[in-house]
Amino acid sequence: MANISVFPDSESLVAGAADLIIRSAAQAMARHGRFTLALAGGDTPRPVYARLAGADCLKEIDWSRVFIFFGDERCVPPYDPRSNYLMARTVLLDKAPIPRPNIYRIHGEEEPEKAAKDYEGALRHVLGEDALSDGPPSVGLDLVLLGMGDNGHTASLFPGLAAVTETKRWVMAAYVEVASMWRITMTPVVINAARQVVFLVSGAKKAHMVKRVLDGPSEPVVLPARAVRPASGELLWLLDKPAAAELRIDS
Repeated sequence: MANISVFPDSESLVAGAADLIIRSAAQAMARHGRFTLALAGGDTPRPVYARLAGADCLKEIDWSRVFIFFGDERCVPPYDPRSNYLMARTVLLDKAPIPRPNIYRIHGEEEPEKAAKDYEGALRHVLGEDALSDGPPSVGLDLVLLGMGDNGHTASLFPGLAAVTETKRWVMAAYVEVASMWRITMTPVVINAARQVVFLVSGAKKAHMVKRVLDGPSEPVVLPARAVRPASGELLWLLDKPAAAELRIDS
């Protein structure tokens, strides 16, 4: 079951999300000495990353023990304005003292199937999972950040794509018709193995879809955000008030 936090406005949502990441990092490092974080692309997390890169927040995390991954990527070079990696690098990664070998970007400039296979290999290496094992990792990522599109997609899990119902592969490539481009995405196999999965959703335009995903029937093929159901980890939705406008939340 999801835990839902509603913030008065987008500014408080950003502050709350940054604080959550700081707490999660401290807990993970106390537990096993490092923090594995999968970043989301899009407009909503960008100010969160900017806040983490500010002087006050930077000192709250031991960045030398942070390992960065990406939930998805467009199949473009890392300098392309559409690249999730470029956004995160510009806003956060170039400012935080993270060792460069600890940043694992998806190589969107390569052939999509190869890039997906290589990225799964990188995930398996860091998580210590056998390259030939099926199913989810025995020890998942500490925190996966996700957004949600107005069609119910999350990461690059779009309605109707095979990746939404995948049960073995951790990373897949697919051509997304509505975006007219190839994308590479983590699948629910690895997302649902995370210790924490956090949706960040802002704005009135998302309110109806938030209600459908949280209150409607489980139709992951139609609404891929419904495929996110952590096996034993925590699922959180961080919403600003406009995004939560159609929810009925008991006080």
